[in-house]
Amino acid sequence: MSTRCSTEVDFDELLKEVHALGKSVLREHAADVDKEARFPRESINAMREARLLSAYVPEEYGGMGLNLVQVAKICETLGQYCGSSAMIYAMHKIQVACVVHHAQQSEFFCDYLRQLAEEQRLMASATTEIGTGGDLRSSICAVEVLGDQFKLTKKAPVISYGDFADEILVTCRSAPNAPANEQVHVMVRKGEYTAVPLSTWDTMGFRGTCSSGFELTATGSAEQILPQPFNEILGQTMHPYSHIVWGALWSGIAMDAVNQARAFVRAEARKTPGETPISAIRLGEVDQVLQVMRNNVTSMAREYDELRSRDCPGVFEEFGFSIRTNNLKLSTSQQFVDIVGRAMLICGISGYRNDSKFSIARHLRDAYGAALMVNNDRILKLNATMLMVHKEG
Repeated sequence: MSTRCSTEVDFDELLKEVHALGKSVLREHAADVDKEARFPRESINAMREARLLSAYVPEEYGGMGLNLVQVAKICETLGQYCGSSAMIYAMHKIQVACVVHHAQQSEFFCDYLRQLAEEQRLMASATTEIGTGGDLRSSICAVEVLGDQFKLTKKAPVISYGDFADEILVTCRSAPNAPANEQVHVMVRKGEYTAVPLSTWDTMGFRGTCSSGFELTATGSAEQILPQPFNEILGQTMHPYSHIVWGALWSGIAMDAVNQARAFVRAEARKTPGETPISAIRLGEVDQVLQVMRNNVTSMAREYDELRSRDCPGVFEEFGFSIRTNNLKLSTSQQFVDIVGRAMLICGISGYRNDSKFSIARHLRDAYGAALMVNNDRILKLNATMLMVHKEG
């Protein structure tokens, strides 16, 4: 795949290629990635060859110039074949969006976007920190700028695919004497940091994301600090973009579970020609829930793209938008478990077994992780606080 533009016809062709990649590579290795909790190197390499890592990079820098609706559709497609691979792709895209939206006034980051597109570099994120209780808007560590160089040290309980990323975007206080909520986003590059392991990654689901903890110590050029404050990056990009692409890939995994259930019902129907299996009723019910889940993700992605096109960044800070974004995460993470659980009931013991062609065990284990990625209780509490003062227009 070479140069791409964001026209509808070209995107349709791109999606066909993503499906082909999913069938030939992601699905082929998904079970082993899950069993061994290993990085899906085959999937990421295939994405590199397809130039998918620069899909959201503007065309002027050599990327595809896709919008969020299209990126979310790619995430959903990848999710149908390997949840861990899709999650890594989605998290990479969140970091790409942070640079695209908030750093193009920097010559360094413009050059970086060209390099990302040319070399298909993979970006990770270090936002959470030991001692902050999961609060992304607060940091203990600080970046120290000395002349034209910086240095920082951060104890991160989770850095997904940190051992395999080319760059990591790190949140920290803007200076050693800055308050906890005065944060910046710093890009640290492979070869310029050391990562001492703090924890391993042996989990129920999304095992291939390899989200171990590290004490990260980095140095580099002061140009690698994104020019806009992190609170703007979080509110305008990281927060809404994350919930949309996560919801999209969760929808993809749920779609595959429903497809497994559909195949099981068809197999049962062939045993009794002319009769509709009773399990087909459950299939009709679960398809309704899946449709709602997918439509909610697409609707929010369209709203985000529309708001971005208006160039009114302040709207992303409004309570109404934040509540709707949070509600998307809450609903999709709950529907994810519901849909896969219903599919499991349809397939019965065949869905429960790991060695069955109708197995949905991996899907179900992945599903239970969704509510924990930014814990739903934290989000509900934040929504409750905003709802007490917000008046819907």
